[in-house]
Amino acid sequence: MTRAVVLFTSDLRLHDHPPLRAALAAAEEVVPLFVDDPGVHAAGFDAPNRAAFLADCLADPDASLRRRGGRLVLRSGPVAREVRTVAAESGATEVHMAAAVTGYGRRRERRLHEGLGAHGVALHVHDAVITAVAPGRVTPSGRDHYAVFTPYFRRWSAERLREVRPAPRTVPVPDGVRGEPLPSRPAASVLSPALPVGGEKAGRERFARWARSGMPAYEDRHDDLAGDATSRLSPFLHFGALSASELVRRARAQGGPGAEAFVRQLCRRDFHHQVPAARPDASARDYRTRHDRWRTEEEAAGDIAAWREGRTGYPVVDAAMRRLRHEGWMHNRARLLAASFLAKTLSVDWRIGARHFLGLLVDGDIADNRLNWQWVAGTGTDTRPHRVLNPVVRGRRFDPRGTYVRRWVPELRDVEDRFVHEPWRLPQDRCARLGYPAPLIGLSEGPARFVRARGRD
Repeated sequence: MTRAVVLFTSDLRLHDHPPLRAALAAAEEVVPLFVDDPGVHAAGFDAPNRAAFLADCLADPDASLRRRGGRLVLRSGPVAREVRTVAAESGATEVHMAAAVTGYGRRRERRLHEGLGAHGVALHVHDAVITAVAPGRVTPSGRDHYAVFTPYFRRWSAERLREVRPAPRTVPVPDGVRGEPLPSRPAASVLSPALPVGGEKAGRERFARWARSGMPAYEDRHDDLAGDATSRLSPFLHFGALSASELVRRARAQGGPGAEAFVRQLCRRDFHHQVPAARPDASARDYRTRHDRWRTEEEAAGDIAAWREGRTGYPVVDAAMRRLRHEGWMHNRARLLAASFLAKTLSVDWRIGARHFLGLLVDGDIADNRLNWQWVAGTGTDTRPHRVLNPVVRGRRFDPRGTYVRRWVPELRDVEDRFVHEPWRLPQDRCARLGYPAPLIGLSEGPARFVRARGRD
C-alpha cells in the first residue's frame, strides 16, 4: 500500500490545500503531520496569544480529519528528524508541504530535502499555498523582488491564480503512527481577555458574515477606527486557516469597490512576504540604510514603558496600545499611528516596537509585522521615508467623534469632541481631574531629522 506524509506548517486547513490534494492523489493512505518545532519556541514566536490561537487551529483540522476517517498526527522535536521518523514508521515514500516564505522556513526545507533524500523519500514543495501569488513569481526586470507596492500590485493583479479546491471527502490515515496529544490553550490569565477563537471553521464563518455585511462598504469604511469595519481575518491568514487564493477569488466574484479594496490588502500581504523571501535579513535589519541613531531601550526606558501601557498622553496612540493588550489585535491604521509615534516621534529603534507587537498580536507575522514597522520607521519600502504620522491630525481624520478613543481610554469618556484628541487644551483644573497623563513630548519636539515639511501630515 502506497503512503505519503503531508507536513502542515502555516496552512492549517483542509479547504484549498494543494499539498494534501497531491498526497491523496499519489498515495492510498496519507499521514497529516504537524511538528511542534523547538526552534519556534527558542525564537520567541510562541507568545501566549498565538499559542492559544494555534491550539484552536490544530484542534479544528484534527476534528475535520476525524470526520473524514483520519486524524492529525502531532510530533515534537526538530522538524527534519520528526518528518523522517514518521515517514519511516508509516512506510511513506514522499512528503508534501507548502513552500516557505521566510528565511527560517527556507532553511527548514533544505534540511528536509537533505534528510529525506538520504533515506530515499521525495520531498514535494507546493507554491502559493500560504500566499495567493508565490514570492518570486512576479519580479521587476533585473531584480529579485519589488521594492514599491504599486508596480507590484499591477503585475500581481494580472497573475492567474490556481483553481480553488474543496476539502477532500475522505482522508485515510494508516494505523500505528504514533501521535502526541494536541496542545491546549494557555491559561486565561496570560491571554488577552478578548482573544478570538481560531481555526478554519471560525475563519470561514467570519469571512462569510463579513463578505455579506462588511465587504460592500469596505472601500469607504476600512479606515474608520471606531466602526471596526475591517475583516479581522489576519490571524486566520497568518496560521493558514484560510486560503489567501480563495479569499481573492471569492472577493473578485462578489465584485464592487469594497471587494477591490479588500483584494488590494490581500495583495499587500503578498507584497510584504515577497520582500523577506528575497531578503531574509529584512526581518531584523534595516531594509534601507539610514544614517541616524535610534534611542536604545535603556536610553528611552520610561518612554517605551508609557507607550506599551497606553500612557503617552496622545489619545489615539493610547487607545491603540490598550486595545492591543485587551484583544491581541489592532486596527491597521492604529498600528501605523502607534508605530510612527514610537519610531519617529520618540526616536526609539523600530525593532523594540516590533518585538512588543509580536508578543501580543495574534496575527504576529514576521513579514507583515516587521515590514510594516520598517515602512513606518523610514527604513523599509515607503517611498517617503521621512513621513511622520501626526496622531492628532490622524486621530481627527479616522476617529472624528472620538468614539474609538473613548472606548479604550475611559478617562476621556466625558470630554467633548473638539478636545478628545487634545485633552491638554482643556482648562487646567479640569485637565488635572481626568487622571490622564500629559503628553510625553510635544509633537514639534521630535527629532529634527523627521520634522520635514514634505514628510509631515
